[in-house]
Amino acid sequence: MSDPKVVAFCDRNCNIISPFVTAPGNRNESPLFKTALSKVMSTARTVGIDLIGTIVSLDGVYDSRANRKAIFNRRMVPNINENLRGRKTPKPGPKRRFDSSIFQERFNTIERVFAWEDKFKRLLLRFERISKLHYALKSLAYTMINLRHFCQG
Repeated sequence: MSDPKVVAFCDRNCNIISPFVTAPGNRNESPLFKTALSKVMSTARTVGIDLIGTIVSLDGVYDSRANRKAIFNRRMVPNINENLRGRKTPKPGPKRRFDSSIFQERFNTIERVFAWEDKFKRLLLRFERISKLHYALKSLAYTMINLRHFCQG
């Protein structure tokens, strides 16, 4: 069995907002984005956070018309690095918005979260055969990572 993928969102303070949209490890993450985004939106509504105008910065893996449209329809701004997909020149049409400084900030935050997640050795090498136990440990790790921000004196 391949290791399943989990789509997790984080903010600028490295707080993890993780809706746990999962798929088998051999699937691409891009089709999971729309489901994860809708779960993040419902979580934000429940908590009372307004995400209108928020910049959603993503890797080139998520560069597709469907993902950009899903972000636009929720009145947020996509910042996705264009994926040339083997082309030598960019696609014709209007230039897609991409701010590399925002992307660099995203890269620093998400890579920091991945490094913190790797400190939990049971998650680094998956020992659990039962997926629900693995997800429980993952959510515990994410909770402990989020507590770092709130418990700083």
